[in-house]
Amino acid sequence: MGPIGMSSLWLYVAVVLIWGSTWIAITFQLGKVPPEVSVAYRFALASFFLLAWCRARGLRLAFPWRDHLWIALQGLLLFGINYVCAYLAEGRINSGLVALIYSLMALLNILGARMFFGTPLKPTAVLGATLGISGLALVFLPELSHPSHMRPTAFGIVLALVGTVSASLGNMVAARNYGCGLPVVQLNAFGMLYGALLVGLYALCIGQPFVFDGSARYLLSLSYLALFGSVFAFGAYLTLIGRIGVDRAGYAMVAIPMVALLISTLFEGLPWRSYMLLGAGFCVAGNALVVQRRKEGVT
Repeated sequence: MGPIGMSSLWLYVAVVLIWGSTWIAITFQLGKVPPEVSVAYRFALASFFLLAWCRARGLRLAFPWRDHLWIALQGLLLFGINYVCAYLAEGRINSGLVALIYSLMALLNILGARMFFGTPLKPTAVLGATLGISGLALVFLPELSHPSHMRPTAFGIVLALVGTVSASLGNMVAARNYGCGLPVVQLNAFGMLYGALLVGLYALCIGQPFVFDGSARYLLSLSYLALFGSVFAFGAYLTLIGRIGVDRAGYAMVAIPMVALLISTLFEGLPWRSYMLLGAGFCVAGNALVVQRRKEGVT
């Protein structure tokens, strides 16, 4: 059964566990193949699987050109810029810490929903934003205080922040597309195809070679990222957006970095210090406040 047939709770659990583990899988992609090319491979493969599944199920694949423009924008933001920045950031800072930065998407989704859809801004969002930003500062400022670490770490942080903004904007476009009646599976299939094509074009323009790594490490991580991290997780997440709204779907962004940080501790030897624990706690608490549901007087 596909993600659309699952309950919202199981969709949420699937998103958290899969995306919490993809951050470490991305590190297996870094090396022989340029990051931009790996992103293009990942979403080209994911798109192929989705389009083949749509064809086998007889799902509609013809959409007006105006819809394709919006789908292409979603692909550029959500599957293109977002992941190029994430891959490049992981070449400079720990994968779990990149995931922690991306948790700010919960805040950005709330602000975006307010800006683009008129969703009321909750008072707790201000406190949550303050806690989240303070938490990130606690985690990274000590690292940035070392001159030898400052330049690559700072650039990695900037890349992750740019990717987070792009992903949040992509969520806004996805919410708009879903709200206009575009089906999730086809939306993802074409969005990933456009993302792969646009990133591939960018890689060609900057002179990146389209080489391939045939090692088991690369092939297994590419398959996992394409099938689970892209096909299934994005289908589950965008289905959640359609069911419960972009702001409440942001709850996943609170739990994902905790899974990513745990995995990073186990496999990358992430060294935990007291200020990092405090900062991560602030960041998670801030995001939890940001996505907290407003209590209703009568239910």
